[in-house]
Amino acid sequence: MGGEAAVARQHANGRLTARVRVARLLDDGSFREVGSLAGRRDAEDRFVPNNQVVGRGRVDGRPVVVAADDFTIRGGSLDKSEFAKHVYPERFAHEFRLPLVRLVESGGGSLSGIESLGYSYVPDNPGWDDVVRNLATVPVVALALGPCGGIAAARVAASHYSVMVAKTSQVFAGGPPLVAQTGEQIDKESLGGSRVQTRNGTVTDVVGSEDEAFARAARFLSYLPQSVFETPARGETADDPQRRDDWLLGAVPRDPRKIYAMRRVIEAVVDTGSFFELGAEWGRSMITGLARLDGWPVAVMAEDCRYGGALTADAARKAEWFVDLAQTFHLPVVRLVDQPGIPIGSAAEQAGTMRHAVRALSAVHQATVPWCSVLVRRVFGVGGAAHTNAARAQFRYSWPSGRWGSLPTLGGVEAGFKARIEAAEDPEAERSRIADRLERLADPMRTAEAFGIEEMIDPRDTRPLLCEFANLAAPLRDRGPAAWGYRG
Repeated sequence: MGGEAAVARQHANGRLTARVRVARLLDDGSFREVGSLAGRRDAEDRFVPNNQVVGRGRVDGRPVVVAADDFTIRGGSLDKSEFAKHVYPERFAHEFRLPLVRLVESGGGSLSGIESLGYSYVPDNPGWDDVVRNLATVPVVALALGPCGGIAAARVAASHYSVMVAKTSQVFAGGPPLVAQTGEQIDKESLGGSRVQTRNGTVTDVVGSEDEAFARAARFLSYLPQSVFETPARGETADDPQRRDDWLLGAVPRDPRKIYAMRRVIEAVVDTGSFFELGAEWGRSMITGLARLDGWPVAVMAEDCRYGGALTADAARKAEWFVDLAQTFHLPVVRLVDQPGIPIGSAAEQAGTMRHAVRALSAVHQATVPWCSVLVRRVFGVGGAAHTNAARAQFRYSWPSGRWGSLPTLGGVEAGFKARIEAAEDPEAERSRIADRLERLADPMRTAEAFGIEEMIDPRDTRPLLCEFANLAAPLRDRGPAAWGYRG
């Protein structure tokens, strides 16, 4: 590595060294290093090791490729003169169809490359074509374990699942010294700490320690195939697929203005302990995560009514990202729906919400993986329509608490019947009459009678029906690349 003093500084900053990280990520004794002698000679003919440790190993018995930045050598900076070793793990993962785990801690680009080459070069991101191909081919995990600047930040973001360690890792295009040249004085945590990057969607999750990051990486990979040329493997089937939780009968309050715990609903219907949430801090009105049903891995999407549940700009971006993930790796989608629609008002318009909502709706309509929706409560407007592709055969259920339409009655009456209400002798009485009539017509049982919803179910039957869906869907999962590349 970079010598005793550099290793001591790494430890003093509360961070592990590259080889220790590799050892803790991988199964004991499974690491097969590649390029252990790679490096270069400096001006005084002294050997300087390459600052990335790469090779193959196993995570829970499954082969993976690993690339670990060595921050003790030039701060892990990518030197143009040594790019071949940095490109190698990307290319190897793609061609051998193996998951890739990047352990990232690097200052990014370096001016030392100019000295070693003897000239300045036009940036070209060597190996980025392999990065792009990998996103459409193999699971890619990036763990930000320290400062990650420039190209290192891009390597964190160019993944299917990324994790930061709180307080010890930061992700940014340029660090505080560079930012200071623009006139802004800011510390690295305020600039690119986990509170920033997990809330804007650049990074998926945050943990409290490096060991927890390694465990999260292993768990994420456990739901996915080795590559898109395989399908996700079935896990344990210890949880009874016919399990019915009685409390689900009262899970949704009768008062539509009251909130409830959607995550508790999810936990009740998937295999016990199998829900693995992704991106909890980003687009909080949308819940996304991986789970198992009768052992089969599935992708779960649901609204969080604690944050209104609306399809905000961030929630739409999150939905698009998650549908792409499911489509890329052949994960059937389970959609628990409580969608009040796209938010209205000047803030929503300034955020470009409709543009992002259309992209989310397009992702849903492009998806070909098996899809099952359960209408738990609200399904309104364009946002509500994004819960499924209506042109496909519907594997869909509704709870009796379901309510739907172009607009909720509350507010919709004023918008749709404004002239009639204003012209009435008693506007308030007229508004109430119209609202009462529409409420009767909006009874979900009328929709079921018209076959506008495929089946109304007892909420306690949700898990057995979803397990049936997972078993029917398993043989339908097509192998191979998706029709479009993962958009990230």
